[in-house]
Amino acid sequence: MQYILSLIFCFGLLPSLVAQDASHPLAHKDLQAQQIWVDSVYNDMSLEEKVGQLFMIRAFSDSEKSNQKFVTELINNYHIGGLIFSTGGPVAQARQSNLYQAISKTPLLIGMDAEWGLSMRLDSTYAFPWNMTLGAIADNRLVERTGYHIGEHCKRIGVHFNFAPVVDINTNPKNPIIGNRSFGEDRDNVTDKALAFMKGMQDAGVLANAKHFPGHGDTDSDSHKTLPTINFNEKRIDSIELYPYRELIKEGLSSVMVAHLNVPSLEPRDGFPSSLSKHIVTDILKDSLGFRGLIFTDALEMKGVSNYSTPGEIDLAALQAGNDVLLISEDVPKAIEKIIEAYNSKEVTEERLAHSVKKILMAKFKVGLNTYEPIGTTTLLDDLNRLEDDLLYEELMEASTTILKNEESLLPLRNLETKKIAYVELGDSSGSIFYNELKKYTKIHLVEAEKLDELIIKLQNYNTVIIGFHKMNDNPWQDYKFEDRELVWLYEIARTNTVILDVFARPYSLIDVATIENIEGIVMSYQNSAIAQQKSAQTIFGALASKGTIPVSLGEHFKAGDGIQCLALQSLSYGLPESVGMSSKKLKRLDSIAQYAVDQKMTPGIQLLVARKGKVIYNKNFGKHTYEGEEEVKFEDMYDVASLTKILATLPLLMELEEKNAVSLNTKLSRMLPEYGKTNKKNITIKQMLSHYARLKPWIPFYAATLDSITKKPDPKYYRRTASPQFNIKVSEQMYLRKDYPDSIQKIIRDTELLSTQRYRYSDLPYYILKKYIEGYYKKPLDELAQEHFYQSLGANYTTYNPSSKFSDRNLIPTEVDDYFRFKEVRGYVHDMGAAMQNGVGGHAGVFSNANDVAKIMQMYLQKGFYGGKRYLKTETINKFNFCYYCDKNVRRGIGFDKPQLGDAGPTCGCLSMKSFGHSGFTGTYAWADPEEEIVYIFLANRTYPNAGENRLLKEDIRTEIQRLIYEAIIVDGVESEVINNIN
Repeated sequence: MQYILSLIFCFGLLPSLVAQDASHPLAHKDLQAQQIWVDSVYNDMSLEEKVGQLFMIRAFSDSEKSNQKFVTELINNYHIGGLIFSTGGPVAQARQSNLYQAISKTPLLIGMDAEWGLSMRLDSTYAFPWNMTLGAIADNRLVERTGYHIGEHCKRIGVHFNFAPVVDINTNPKNPIIGNRSFGEDRDNVTDKALAFMKGMQDAGVLANAKHFPGHGDTDSDSHKTLPTINFNEKRIDSIELYPYRELIKEGLSSVMVAHLNVPSLEPRDGFPSSLSKHIVTDILKDSLGFRGLIFTDALEMKGVSNYSTPGEIDLAALQAGNDVLLISEDVPKAIEKIIEAYNSKEVTEERLAHSVKKILMAKFKVGLNTYEPIGTTTLLDDLNRLEDDLLYEELMEASTTILKNEESLLPLRNLETKKIAYVELGDSSGSIFYNELKKYTKIHLVEAEKLDELIIKLQNYNTVIIGFHKMNDNPWQDYKFEDRELVWLYEIARTNTVILDVFARPYSLIDVATIENIEGIVMSYQNSAIAQQKSAQTIFGALASKGTIPVSLGEHFKAGDGIQCLALQSLSYGLPESVGMSSKKLKRLDSIAQYAVDQKMTPGIQLLVARKGKVIYNKNFGKHTYEGEEEVKFEDMYDVASLTKILATLPLLMELEEKNAVSLNTKLSRMLPEYGKTNKKNITIKQMLSHYARLKPWIPFYAATLDSITKKPDPKYYRRTASPQFNIKVSEQMYLRKDYPDSIQKIIRDTELLSTQRYRYSDLPYYILKKYIEGYYKKPLDELAQEHFYQSLGANYTTYNPSSKFSDRNLIPTEVDDYFRFKEVRGYVHDMGAAMQNGVGGHAGVFSNANDVAKIMQMYLQKGFYGGKRYLKTETINKFNFCYYCDKNVRRGIGFDKPQLGDAGPTCGCLSMKSFGHSGFTGTYAWADPEEEIVYIFLANRTYPNAGENRLLKEDIRTEIQRLIYEAIIVDGVESEVINNIN
């Protein structure tokens, strides 16, 4: 800087600030040093420099609007006191700020409009929710954190004053300039939110500014364009509009911005702007409310004031009214000239000038400009777009989503097996993120049509319609209204369907909805950001509780404060790792290992998912369907999960039967299936065979006996190319097995010899046996039972046997190019030969799924049998089956579930609890759940393509190494764990 700022410890410099004390809103903690510095700088100034301090001019960092030459001239020639940065970019602004500070004799006070963050003016910076959205949140601590985060961003970029919070009480829905910028219409709610925001921001070291005094919330015109009128009487204004100011002032508010308003009850001169009114600025704000902080005019170029008088005269009038800082003057040189003339003529006294200039200098000291340091730009963009900001944004949207109407407790959606859901998109912005998030919970179809009658016909196939009304999210002033055509469509859809309307726009959009009688559910999501869409979808399905309340009244429909609170249903939600104590940075290491497995051709593709504490925090796809193909793995693609079928289909059905007392763990095969009564297996119990401690053979290649002994091709004795009553078991395309062969499989199992010694030997045979028993008990096939009892109500709509009959091949991952049985690519048909010979429905194999659906089932187990508001299994049942009964025999298995190794080698990384459980599959699949750390880990692959060969995923410990890294990503007491071993 040209001027070296120094502290001169001399009593002669103290008197002017003697009256100041620590309670002053601009007081620094070292009050004496502040007083000395202020007097030192002030006494060293010329009259022109003192007057220049009153002006804060606008600067642009936008290259197209850059006014650098203009700003430089005003700093050098007129000694202006500060800058208010407008549009541009953060790095450019920081560099300009450094330049301007370097050439200014007295450090510049930098301000910005950053009501919802720096993105209000700058590209490449963070946008927090609008105030209206924050107004819906019950927990004001979240609003305080928002203020703090915005303050941190401002401070990082060298901004000392943020012209926020807006404390206008928006009682006029047609207000063209405030609207979403207000916390709402309720005086107390606005005040509470503004206080929290102010406290957070000022705790971050950035000075707050309450605006627009005395209250811009009930206008129907924009003061940028004209002079709006406030017609309330003085009593009303004092009790409502002034209330937030009164409360914020008590708590140390740094500054106030005075609006350009016509307020007849406070200023008798007709059409006289409030910003120029001594009664409003001095008598009310300073004297009556006792405000001692800085007072800013709103921009003096705005038509609300500039139409009143000429440049220069306006600035002088504003100063005489009691304002301290003259913001964006139309003509700074002329204004300075006018004020100096007034000073010389004693119209403006030295005391009056010192009063404002010394307050400005106090503010400069308070924000550290006495020891100014240039702004670093190396990490600036990263510092302004932090993970912690994303975490807070997620919390804010979760807390704000508001259920306004909920007839017959429609929300959150439950009993998904009874729902056929359509999604209809209205508005001028995209709802694709909302739609894709909805699809994570159940089957939902996007229904579109050019004409209303076509749409109504299409919707006849559904019993629930979710309508998303999506409007642009660029800024809070965007159009928010329904088009007339959209209202007609809404009424007609609601007249003939059960409808949930979700509004991603300004709440006032609902005022134009003449009747909501036929709309069963209404959700207010406030904004159309990606996170708002995701969190709203999660709320609709009960993954998140609904906590918000509407901050404004909406005609006759709803009053401010309305909001229906609904508890979460314990469905999986989706969010950031840090929200559940995991490190995003460390979880990125999973990417490298998964990509390595694909690059090294251990598997063509992978779906990889991690959830913790009921929240999916990592869900990525790698590779393609095949090595040679172009089809990349997508979230909705379905893998043959092989032996995961055991715990995804057969085991939960068996658990139900155990709860019904149809069987127990000690039930013998001879009791379950009488035909075993005279076999060598008659005394084997469920406990023994599902612990793989029953001397059963690991595997029988049933298909081998059906091949021609010479050609090694399917024997015509057993197979036909076309279906017929005798050959009706579809093994694959153009391959039908004789209908009696499944009975032969059962006979082979009954007649086969047992192993000579009783020890741990993994076997598929128990699940052939259980399939027969379960189907016999219910008189239904296993695939239908799994759907009816679990998958449909869980919303596991991508989980099924025989997917080729329900899904496109484009979503079905192939498992092998079979050259020994089917002699073709196996896609959409089960890879396991024994399951294929049972019409694709095996107790041990046959299920296809994606990672998200498998996670739902594993989460249901982790939650002791409860998921999505429904109890599927009892806690004691889960505990009974997730227990190692033969650990003392060196058998690690639970009942159906695999368990961690008892020694050095085994199915896990060896770094997780013995309470954990899961299973793996021949095709490369893996699913594991840990109750102790509340982690679910899903790995789906098709490592058997194009041929099974060597299992390199297993040989190189790919799945368990990923598991180890997941556990290393746990944050323990704020520190990322390097390894967590043997948590028992």
